Amino acid sequence: MRGQSAFIIGIIAAIIIAIFAVINVDPVPVNYMFGTSEWPLILVILGSVFLGAAVAGAMGMVRILKLQSEVKRLKTTTPVTKKETPSTTTPPNSKPKAPVTDSTNELK
Repeated sequence: MRGQSAFIIGIIAAIIIAIFAVINVDPVPVNYMFGTSEWPLILVILGSVFLGAAVAGAMGMVRILKLQSEVKRLKTTTPVTKKETPSTTTPPNSKPKAPVTDSTNELK
């Protein structure tokens, strides 16, 4: 369900960005460190969106890789023990039971 809601929100955001970009088609000056050029605002908006998505995706991938390496490290350092069944274990404070004898025969 979480994936579906994220997908729907992403589609809605993409539609809003596309509408905003199509409305703004006027040429705008883009200043570089070495010069200036005129670009349509739609390309500037879409380029900014794609660049932001690429940076966010790269940061997410770095986080995922760090978490995967931590999981791998923890799996190698922590031994996995087989869970004991209740029939094979005895409680730590229990004493072995003494054999049952018939005390009525001992008095005679």
